[in-house]
Amino acid sequence: MSDHYERVKIELQQMKEVENEAAADEEQLSPASVSPIPADVSFTARRDLSKSSINGRSRSKSRSKADGHERQVNGKQLTDLTPQKSDYSHGQSRVSNEPNLHIKGTARLLKGKPAANGHVESCKRRTNGKCEHHGKEDDRKVAKKRRAVTVDTSKAKTSLEALKMSIRQLKWKEFPIGRRTACDIYWHGVSFHDNENIISGQVNKFPGMIEMLRKINLSRAVRTMQELFPEEYNFYPRSWILPEEYKHFSTQIRLLKDNDSTLKPTYIVKPDSGSQGEGIYLIRDPADLRVISGSQIKQAVVQEYIQKPLLIDKLKFDIRLYVLVRSLEPLEIYIAKEGLSRFCTEPYQEPSQKNLSHVFMHLTNYSLNVHSGNFVHSDSCSTGSKRTFSSVLYRLASKGVDIKKVWSDIIALVIKTVIALVPELKVYYQTDIPPGKPGPTCFQILGFDILLMKNLKAVLLEVNANPSMRIEHEQEVSPGVFEYIPSPVDEEVKVGVIRDTLRLMDPAQRKQHVTSSTGGGSPEEAIVVETGSDEKEGLVDSLPSLCLKQVFPKYTKQFNYLRVVERIAAIFLRFLGVKGTMRMGPTSFRTFIRNCKLSNSSFSMASADILYIDITRRWAGMLPDSREAGMCLQAFIEAFFYLAARRSKALPLREQVHFLLEVCEGALEGQSHSEKPRPHRSHTNPASSQSSAPTTFSSPALTRQRHRPLQLSAKANTEN
Repeated sequence: MSDHYERVKIELQQMKEVENEAAADEEQLSPASVSPIPADVSFTARRDLSKSSINGRSRSKSRSKADGHERQVNGKQLTDLTPQKSDYSHGQSRVSNEPNLHIKGTARLLKGKPAANGHVESCKRRTNGKCEHHGKEDDRKVAKKRRAVTVDTSKAKTSLEALKMSIRQLKWKEFPIGRRTACDIYWHGVSFHDNENIISGQVNKFPGMIEMLRKINLSRAVRTMQELFPEEYNFYPRSWILPEEYKHFSTQIRLLKDNDSTLKPTYIVKPDSGSQGEGIYLIRDPADLRVISGSQIKQAVVQEYIQKPLLIDKLKFDIRLYVLVRSLEPLEIYIAKEGLSRFCTEPYQEPSQKNLSHVFMHLTNYSLNVHSGNFVHSDSCSTGSKRTFSSVLYRLASKGVDIKKVWSDIIALVIKTVIALVPELKVYYQTDIPPGKPGPTCFQILGFDILLMKNLKAVLLEVNANPSMRIEHEQEVSPGVFEYIPSPVDEEVKVGVIRDTLRLMDPAQRKQHVTSSTGGGSPEEAIVVETGSDEKEGLVDSLPSLCLKQVFPKYTKQFNYLRVVERIAAIFLRFLGVKGTMRMGPTSFRTFIRNCKLSNSSFSMASADILYIDITRRWAGMLPDSREAGMCLQAFIEAFFYLAARRSKALPLREQVHFLLEVCEGALEGQSHSEKPRPHRSHTNPASSQSSAPTTFSSPALTRQRHRPLQLSAKANTEN
């Protein structure tokens, strides 16, 4: 019996020691006693036994041995969330208007802030040890929010240095040689296809963006919109595609000179896939075109040259603005509040036969002018051959220029250009990531090159899919010896653009923003250039305010009416058929005609077949590099325009297209579920089911006059 009492005595003593330990733990605010914690209180959950911290300070060392292990509370393993005693031991003596958090097991109060919904979140003592709130869910949210974002920089190339600086400022985790497990963000240097094995996360390139921003495709995209909205898209110079439109270009120039012999227009020729100013030259006569000389014909775009640009210090300059396309569906566009002004290095003179070859006078490309002996590298943002755009605006403002109007015109130009590109980008996206196939979401920084005319009208020169993000320049210190010199102007602009792009693409921040990104202003809302306001994204307090300003969907209702071609492309995708393809076959085209009820006594299915053959073959001749057979989006848009003109000949083209869209969409909406083809999937953000605009697409391919009736024949029409 004595042995029994002895064992009972030992067990009672052990239980007493356990109770004392528990009391000590409660005195130090164990994690079991704090649940839930509002996001505004700087507590960080420790995952996988990693160390936790509060506002950057180290953990209190006065912990018992049991504190180093996970504890089970409410059936869940929780790690320590213990703050330093200095954070709370004198909390009651402080006078504050902040609401208090009640800590279980103690009489202490922890200062807290109101939650996002305006209520004070608190944890009150319960006899069963459970919190009134959903502790598990809130703990998961806190842990997820505080987890460092991972970035794969193994393919970053020339943007690497600015990217590394941005990641360090954000205190994220960089993986310079890649990672076996998935990263949150993949930063590619050139293309979406830099890494072919990504099935999740976010990639900083859209499939097809490089192809869409080649000179020819950009011109076709804008030309389509010019046919529908000529006044809204008058910011892009008149263009001709070579060699297919050489005869048309030559004829127009000859007629122009015949009508007025004093006119001496100048044209600039740009190779289709050229970059950094390579291959660009000026001409005054079609006979001077180099692309048609010799046996090898090169594709290019010839444009009207802007002869009266705005000058500063007698020098021509252009503006490089950085634009973030955050997603395609819903469409989200941000513009950097700061840009670069790139100056020529030779005083400007209007083009003449003598100075056409003076590239340092007429071409603003940095990669060309940097080789000029007159190029000035400056540490100042307002002097030298490369300056900040804001320094130019301040100078213009000092002369009485309405710089808010200038900014407003630029914002409209950017939105309209992206709207013209979006349709085919969605087709490219579906090709690389068909519905049902796992894949990443995408975003991309674009470089818009804009010229201001003497009358301050903004003109789009081109859009760069891979704008240079280098923050240094080469300098020859001795013959044949070069070194990299930091460029303060580049660093000022580019690091902020990359850093704030990452902030906007933060997975936690992205999820919060999705639901609020579909709003729009009133129809009468004008584009407002704000000087001191910033996007309130709830980001890290220690970082500068966002340098990226949202312009869409902020101004949705002002520009939504332009997204007509996207509705045509949505129909194209609906009947596309095979996953992973960008071309519509003849059977799918017949299905489109039949389901939309477009055939009648005057337009039979045989006529539809002939229409398909004529347009498809002609477009195949204009796209010689294409390996895929069938009707591309541009050809489908041309066929749609032709069908629209047949149904309502007396109306303008825009109204014809609107009328046919209503017919098609009405027929498809009333179609039974069994007859409906596979619906189109959101491309960029699975979490966002709401869109501020109709599913619209625009095509870049209308190379002939659509108001002229298309002559159907059994033989394909091969005219341009």
